[in-house]
Amino acid sequence: MSDDKAAFFGDELAARATQLIRRAATAGLKIATAESCTGGLVAGLLTEIAGSSAVVDRGFVTYSNEAKQQMLGVPEPLLIAHGAVSEPVARAMASGALTHSAADITVAITGIAGPGGGSPEKPVGLVQFACATRNGVKAVEKRFGDLGRAGIRHAAITVALELLEEAVAAST
Repeated sequence: MSDDKAAFFGDELAARATQLIRRAATAGLKIATAESCTGGLVAGLLTEIAGSSAVVDRGFVTYSNEAKQQMLGVPEPLLIAHGAVSEPVARAMASGALTHSAADITVAITGIAGPGGGSPEKPVGLVQFACATRNGVKAVEKRFGDLGRAGIRHAAITVALELLEEAVAAST
């Protein structure tokens, strides 16, 4: 592991990503990400790892609702009814990434990293996650609180990595 990689993502995340890439490669699994509030940081972490090209199929950065619709097939009525930061949209993002890639496992992240944009119902620090495989979709909601934009994004990367680790373990 290079010092640059560890410096940018931290030693723990870099080490965990390395193990995830190795396990997925050994199992012949492909991964794709669908990211909103993390802006591609999960894909960035995974592709920092040598050998990741055997595992990472693609990353979708779908920051806008239009991108979620166009790239992942998230239905507009779902976005209108629930908002971009919702469990149904996270599930649709993960499923859409599976449909629009060659991946076996996808992870989706949509949230409010702040500093603005929050509301009493959906405060800064609310992040919705979903992990999809051909066997189904698992959704997780986290309320990190206002850790600051960087803190929320870092916490979201950690949860996404956990979901991918679980999915790879369950697939092997």
